[in-house]
Amino acid sequence: MIADPRRALVLGAREALGVPAAVLGAGFLGYGSLAADAGYPVYLTLLATFAIWALPGQLVLMEMQAAGAALAATLLAVWLSAARFFPMTLTLMPLLRRGGRARSWWRFLLVAQLVSMTTWAVAIRRFEDSDLQDPGSRWQYFIGFSAVCIGSAAVCAVIGQLLIGALPPLAKYGLALLTPLYFFVTLVGEARSKSAIAALICGAAVALALHEAAPGWSLLGAGLIGGSAAFLLQRSHARHG
Repeated sequence: MIADPRRALVLGAREALGVPAAVLGAGFLGYGSLAADAGYPVYLTLLATFAIWALPGQLVLMEMQAAGAALAATLLAVWLSAARFFPMTLTLMPLLRRGGRARSWWRFLLVAQLVSMTTWAVAIRRFEDSDLQDPGSRWQYFIGFSAVCIGSAAVCAVIGQLLIGALPPLAKYGLALLTPLYFFVTLVGEARSKSAIAALICGAAVALALHEAAPGWSLLGAGLIGGSAAFLLQRSHARHG
């Protein structure tokens, strides 16, 4: 078990330098190229990356501004696009404090801003390992991992905006989709429990069904209906099994 917070910080940064940073970097290359098309200055591209730290929300911001939407509507749309981080944060924060010394609420608030699809998925997986059972080490690991991911995203967004603005539109959106694809593959690879497997299967089935009937609601339905169905199935199995 890693008891030295500095070692955990370096470990998190080192592990982020592999596939996670590369996938995020590729996605933000596409975002930077789209930002160039939208006429964003570089500082605004960086500000959106650090402030929102979620490609879907950043793309929503760009599309709403391009459509001339009101500021209140734009902020609401970006806020709703980030609603998925609420349950993710609720499951992650207890793992950073369990058995450890009390931390100020504002520290948790700041660390919660680092949560993304990639950082959450990797943290949930790594915190099960024996070398990261100390809450202090988990805290530092998550900060180190997230800092490298955010830094990679910011650098690649600027590169994408300055150097590859001439990419065809399909390639730009394709690069931006690499991050959610990586998140999906990570979830599937780590789905070992029956409840996780049931949630994936139910969510996929509902998403496919709703995509034909109501494409705009397929993602929300997959999470709400599919997740609820998986929960009820698992509870029924536990009662009768």
